[in-house]
Amino acid sequence: MLIDLRSDTVTQPTPEMRMAIAQAQVGDDVYGEDPTVNALEAYVAELLGKEAAVFMPSGTMTNQIALRVHTEPGDEVILESQAHIYYYESGAPAALSGVMCKLISGNCGRFTAADLQQVLRP
Repeated sequence: MLIDLRSDTVTQPTPEMRMAIAQAQVGDDVYGEDPTVNALEAYVAELLGKEAAVFMPSGTMTNQIALRVHTEPGDEVILESQAHIYYYESGAPAALSGVMCKLISGNCGRFTAADLQQVLRP
């Protein structure tokens, strides 16, 4: 048996999952009218003790929104050379947020404080 943990995009839904999808109440999420999304956001906000939560359907979207919120155009973002946001999201950091990526060689997406010190600008 092969267990593939690369991504949830390789997961095949079970018959029970397909039934739940078919029976789910849906609405227009753009206008805040999807009861399933609204319930999920309310649940997560309560779970985390926050005023509100926002559902983002992909890690890529989440990464790009985080960059946009936490940076200004012209900023530099330091990433490990195999980081998803750099390796798989192409030029999105520059195109969507106006930031440049500076890469550090690390190990499986991680780097040390010493690695960081070597690339920080004075």
